[in-house]
Amino acid sequence: MTIGMIGSGSWGTALVKILTDGQHPVHWCVRNEAMAAHIRSRRHNPHYLGTVQFNTSLLTLSHDPVEVLQSCDTVMIAIPSAYVLDALDPLPASLFAGKQVVSAVKGILPLQNMLVNDYLCREKGFDINRYFTVMGPCHAEEVAAEKLSYLTFSGLDQASAEAIAAHFQTPYLNTVVNTDVYGVQFAAILKNIYALGAGIAHGLEYGDNFLSVFIANAADEMAGFLRKVGIRNIEVGVHTEDPLHHRKSPNYAASVYLGDLLVTCYSLFSRNRTFGNMIGKGYSVQAAQLEMNMVAEGYNASRSIYQINRDIGAEMPIAETVYRILWEQLSPAQGFRSIEPSLM
Repeated sequence: MTIGMIGSGSWGTALVKILTDGQHPVHWCVRNEAMAAHIRSRRHNPHYLGTVQFNTSLLTLSHDPVEVLQSCDTVMIAIPSAYVLDALDPLPASLFAGKQVVSAVKGILPLQNMLVNDYLCREKGFDINRYFTVMGPCHAEEVAAEKLSYLTFSGLDQASAEAIAAHFQTPYLNTVVNTDVYGVQFAAILKNIYALGAGIAHGLEYGDNFLSVFIANAADEMAGFLRKVGIRNIEVGVHTEDPLHHRKSPNYAASVYLGDLLVTCYSLFSRNRTFGNMIGKGYSVQAAQLEMNMVAEGYNASRSIYQINRDIGAEMPIAETVYRILWEQLSPAQGFRSIEPSLM
């Protein structure tokens, strides 16, 4: 397997670290030639996760995505969802033919309200059986520090998903594999919205007691939406038994749904929690964006899920309140007062 990476932010950098720590060569498309030259000479990304030192003999660096796609049979995409179209629209469909695509995009294409796989299938004629996702629960900063983390790989072709996941096995990284391509992507989108809400609650000086109830209800609200879109593997505590070894099967809902929701709501590394905290403290959306200078996926996701849910009809008072605070200038304090009675 020859791997290419498109994306040189913190998440893309963390994934390249994992691959090269396992001695896997990577064709890496970075932002510009200056960044490529810096990594070649100084062995670290000048803008993200600066403590990560690369074995540059395993890296082929370029700022041309065409060059990277031509050089690999498996391409990973680790770009904020708002910029995916800018990166992929100019590329001819022929470049994707016969390749495996692994999406590390933790959001939804904001103007189209579309998942990355649906975009590739519609615009590039891509075969969804060759599409895979890599999700958390996992923060790039903890990967950089080599703290034990977990990644979830999903693909309709489970054997191929397992082969991809095997490239990410390191002493500090465990992997989970499933076939739930749509469920894990929607869960990743929703957890960013709820984490943004958790940050707003913190900025409004709600305490841990409220936050625990808020997150528990967010998990319930997420499950309701996922059921409405046809996802079934969402119940923590439900297992089948291996008839040969009489062991319970893994339940990936515990990590990729609930675990990712928890870490994104609680962690100080969470961009969405940080963004929400600023909103709760009185920052405008524009001021918070300028202050962070990083993408909080939950911002655009809140509008996309609100629009999608107008057709789906799931009960989503938390996600709808976050949307109204961010997009319709609802006062954060007023918005949270309105959902207090519905939390139980």
